[in-house]
Amino acid sequence: MITFYKLLDVLNRRHITIKELQLAIGASPNTMAKIRKNESISLSTVGKICDYLDCQPGDIMENEKKL
Repeated sequence: MITFYKLLDVLNRRHITIKELQLAIGASPNTMAKIRKNESISLSTVGKICDYLDCQPGDIMENEKKL
């Protein structure tokens, strides 16, 4: 399962809210809700987030094995 805990940590450390990220990348509130729930989002959205935060996908998401 892909999780976005790393993204939330990066945002917290940089003092960026989910709403600020949403507006900066032009994402819908639905997409941001998916991130908070660790649901699938498009690769283009991942790319926009990485461009905005100047990071790599591995810096914002992680694959966690289900037990």
